[in-house]
Amino acid sequence: MDLGLDGAAVLVTGASGGIGQAIVRTLAGEGARVVVHYRSQADEAEALAAE
Repeated sequence: MDLGLDGAAVLVTGASGGIGQAIVRTLAGEGARVVVHYRSQADEAEALAAE
């Protein structure tokens, strides 16, 4: 699926778990530059950002 996001900057809140993680992976896979925001679960957010 081509969402036309190549190079776009996006912010995903709640990105450290569940749906937020899936959204981050999808957007990054489409070429977007993703900012990962989280309230807790820092370890999960950092691991996701390292992918």
